[in-house]
Amino acid sequence: MAYTTTALVKAYLGISGNGDDTLIGNLIARAQAVIDASTNRTFEADTNTTRYGAVGGDTDGRYLYLDEDLCSINTVTTNADNASPDTLTQNTDYIVIPRNETPYHTLKILGSSVYTWTYSDDPEMGVEISGKWAYSTTAPDDIVHACTRLTAFLYRQKESNADIDRAITTADGGMILPTRLPADIKQILSRYTKIV
Repeated sequence: MAYTTTALVKAYLGISGNGDDTLIGNLIARAQAVIDASTNRTFEADTNTTRYGAVGGDTDGRYLYLDEDLCSINTVTTNADNASPDTLTQNTDYIVIPRNETPYHTLKILGSSVYTWTYSDDPEMGVEISGKWAYSTTAPDDIVHACTRLTAFLYRQKESNADIDRAITTADGGMILPTRLPADIKQILSRYTKIV
């Protein structure tokens, strides 16, 4: 999934033809990669994938600390390396933290649950979580805007070959764009940056 679309970028740029659609699609992918790298996050996921937690490494008592953002849970299994693993039920066996918003960063086994974070042979394979590993299932509106704006910025750079850090107006009225991220995009991304 992409954080923005070719149609949104073309509308932002005021382009009506289809001649640069492939280029714009490629630039969307690059802009999205810059956003993810700048924030240490992925902002949307539409399919479940599985990640593992190490008992004793990622757990502390009843707490399991996730190494990536998690926005939707399919299954949580402890003793996952056993032939008969234990599948936990949300709000019966465990809760998510934070409780009322995504992304989740921690799972906590409830005191009333009979389960613990455990393993049979390999602690690194003790916990298995299937879910959508991202900030959200669809990118927030300001991230969509940042990706649209950054894609347009990259598109306009094709007319500018200079390696500069601020916009310059040439004698004939042309604009040479900087190579650094625009300040408004940096400001949007700063709100989402995850410290790792």
